[in-house]
Amino acid sequence: MQEQSSLENQFASVRTQINNLNLEVQEQVTKMKECDTEINSILKQQQKLQHKLSNIKLERKKLENEVKQMEMEQKDCSTKVDKLIEKHAWIATERQLFGRGGTDYDFASRDPHKAREELEKLQTEQSGLEKRVNKKVMAMFEKAEDEYNDLMSKKNTVEICVALSFINAPQISDFGSIFSTLLPGTMAKLEPPEGCSFLDGLEVRVAFGGVWNQSLSELSGGQRSLLALSLILALLLFKPAPLYILDEFIVVSLKEGMFNNVNVLFRTKFVDGVSTVQRTIASKPTSR
Repeated sequence: MQEQSSLENQFASVRTQINNLNLEVQEQVTKMKECDTEINSILKQQQKLQHKLSNIKLERKKLENEVKQMEMEQKDCSTKVDKLIEKHAWIATERQLFGRGGTDYDFASRDPHKAREELEKLQTEQSGLEKRVNKKVMAMFEKAEDEYNDLMSKKNTVEICVALSFINAPQISDFGSIFSTLLPGTMAKLEPPEGCSFLDGLEVRVAFGGVWNQSLSELSGGQRSLLALSLILALLLFKPAPLYILDEFIVVSLKEGMFNNVNVLFRTKFVDGVSTVQRTIASKPTSR
């Protein structure tokens, strides 16, 4: 009996352990199910994120392609603008008016769709006119226009040559004579740069005491003013104007030779410690 009772007790203990283990197993199974659920949720979230990331990459690629396309279009537009500026000279002179209100270039007040309709209408009218225009006559006109422009260019070249010959001519009215009159002991002339023709440009040369200067930087401000005045007077002698307006034309000089041909002479001097101005007209003798 004791042995049976001992076995029953052992059996009961083992059963209790089994029950406890079953409970633990159930708990672990529950936890595993919860982990599986969480893992599945994480996997689903990961798939969503991967899908979103793929969409973002596609969108990024699309934007990069759009940026490249816009850069190419911008470059193409810049090239077209440069060609238009080169072809139409009026763009450079009227460019500052673009977009300004109240002008023909007030783009904000104009409807592009309406402008396109007007353009198409004008193009249609132009096409109709082209059918009635003799193209041979147009070609002859363009040829005549090219010949005229060529002749005008040659005419301008001849005029420049004639003007240069007149200004440098050895006579009382030439550039050098005027300059030597205004500034005695000097000479001046216009000539092309060394090794070039007058079509490449002209340089002003000045000589003091028979020695020609290589640069005008050695001249004083007053000497440069007299040089510019001499050139202007020589040009006016070559091609006189009906009227000359000399605004506040005053010559300041310390040389007596400058006063010989003036209309009015103003002299300043101190009288009793006060600066006074004496006005003398050309018809009256002057004294220093």
